[in-house]
Amino acid sequence: MRKQAGDHMNSDVPEILRSLNHFLSIRDLEAETLRALIDFALLRKRQFLAGELRPMLAGRVLAMIFQKSSLRTRLGFEAAMAQLGGHAVHLDDHHIGLARREPSQDVARVISSMCDGIMARVFSHQTVVELAAHSRVPVINGLSDWAHPCQALADIATIREHFGRTDGLKLAFIGDANNVARSLANACPRTGISFSIASPEGYGMEEGEVQMARQCGRRYGADILLTTDPFEAVRDADIVYTDVWTSMGQEHESDQRDRDFAGYQVNTALLKAARPTAVVMHCLPARRNLEITPEVVDGPQSIIFPQAANRLHTQRALLEVLLDRPRPG
Repeated sequence: MRKQAGDHMNSDVPEILRSLNHFLSIRDLEAETLRALIDFALLRKRQFLAGELRPMLAGRVLAMIFQKSSLRTRLGFEAAMAQLGGHAVHLDDHHIGLARREPSQDVARVISSMCDGIMARVFSHQTVVELAAHSRVPVINGLSDWAHPCQALADIATIREHFGRTDGLKLAFIGDANNVARSLANACPRTGISFSIASPEGYGMEEGEVQMARQCGRRYGADILLTTDPFEAVRDADIVYTDVWTSMGQEHESDQRDRDFAGYQVNTALLKAARPTAVVMHCLPARRNLEITPEVVDGPQSIIFPQAANRLHTQRALLEVLLDRPRPG
């Protein structure tokens, strides 16, 4: 039997997180909210590893819409729902035809009448915005062309876990100013991490994004640096981060991008320019011998696979925060 709505309230969820209605981009979060969410995720991870996790989402159902292929996003959300006693429904877009066969607003209305939450991994960010605008239940952005907030959430949690803090650290992103870089540019200053990015001409971050990051950085004591020189970006960096040079949907540009990014590989020589204690991160999948070398991916400074594993723990906490509440009447 399904629990009554009131039975789904969990007193362990910090009050500051109860105001979250959706999770579409890091930019939507106040710094205090992001920090609280990271703290809560790491608390729940410790409880999970100790065998103390409770099935807080028994009877709850998460609908997962995929326009793009997925490993970590799908596995993290599906495993998390199972661990919390709920269920996840995988919906391939060739069945739904989101914004083609059926308008996004109609899809949102139908799904939110049957399920307790929606996770969407889409091409256009506007799609998740439209889903959230018409959904009666929380919507999570599992990835869009503009943002990857679930990745950034796991990344900052991993940094906090590894260093024991975030304030005063520096993260250097080497590569395309893509959705991951954009989400990190919003997440880092909110958690006191200075952010630098090195991209070739024509692949840098938009000026508006830079100004917003710098404004946030001034408030929380974090510097923001844009450069075309990878060695300048990684100077004094505690974290060296990279991603594929060609994202999903850009495959027709791959040959040109491989040429343009040829000097932006994260390798042993570049890593030596960072702090001796620096760690390496990558959101995966990694193309070894292109944006990163095998000896760095699998080397002693890599925390890439603990980073990937934390997608489960941060997404599980996010689900509990958003779905452990009374359903709308």
